[in-house]
Amino acid sequence: LQYYEMSYGLNIEMHKQAEIVKRLNGICAQVLPYLSQEHQQQVLGAIERAKQVTAPELNSIIRQQLQAHQLSQLQALALPLTPLPVGLQPPSLPAVSAGTGLLSLSALGSQAHLSKEDKN
Repeated sequence: LQYYEMSYGLNIEMHKQAEIVKRLNGICAQVLPYLSQEHQQQVLGAIERAKQVTAPELNSIIRQQLQAHQLSQLQALALPLTPLPVGLQPPSLPAVSAGTGLLSLSALGSQAHLSKEDKN
C-alpha cells in the first residue's frame, strides 16, 4: 500500500513538472520573436543547454548554491553587532571564497549584460 501511495504521489509530481515545462516553453515561444537576433540565439542556446542538464549536474549546482548561502550567513554572523571599545580594530574579513567569488562574478556578468542591453 505504501508503494502505491508513493508511486501515485510521484506520478502526480511528474505531471505537475510536465505542465510547468509546457507553460514555460509556451512563454519562451511567445517572447522570443520580440528579442534581438543576438538575444534570440542566446535564449535558444540556453534552452538547448537546459534540456541536456542531468540530475547529478542539477544536484551539484544546488549543493554549490547552498554552500555559498551558508558561507555568506556565517560571514554575516562573524561581523560584530555591537560597537567595539575605542582602540580595538574589528577583525578583518577573510578573502573572498570561491563560492561567493562565483556569485560576485555572476552578478558582474549580469550587470555587464544589462548595460549592453541598455546600449541597444
